[in-house]
Amino acid sequence: MTKIKSLADLRKIKEDLQEKIRLRENADQPEKLVQIKVGMATSGIASGAKEVMNFLIEELEKRNVEAVVTQTGDMGYCYAEPTIEVIVPGKEPVVFGNVTTKKADEIIEKYIKNGELVDGIIPRNYETIDN
Repeated sequence: MTKIKSLADLRKIKEDLQEKIRLRENADQPEKLVQIKVGMATSGIASGAKEVMNFLIEELEKRNVEAVVTQTGDMGYCYAEPTIEVIVPGKEPVVFGNVTTKKADEIIEKYIKNGELVDGIIPRNYETIDN
């Protein structure tokens, strides 16, 4: 644990803890936030999914985008690793393949913030049991 040397240090710790509490509270209502699931099976990790996940967490916070970033297992698109699934409130989930930090940056700016389509979407080739 770091030593608190000033009032500014104490305020910084308080802000960090409040942010963690806010994320935990919002996790009960994820449908109100952007949700991003990063495929972190062995093939995803080997392809750079950890780097992409860390980038997403840091950049979304810097850009004040309220989102929950989680990891998941194999999404079934091993040929396109690393893969991420993005769920914007009110829209259908979209899976992006071959995601690098550069592509993740584009997804944040264009798709999440502005609603513009971005190259790299893996087409949905299945139907749910309800259809």
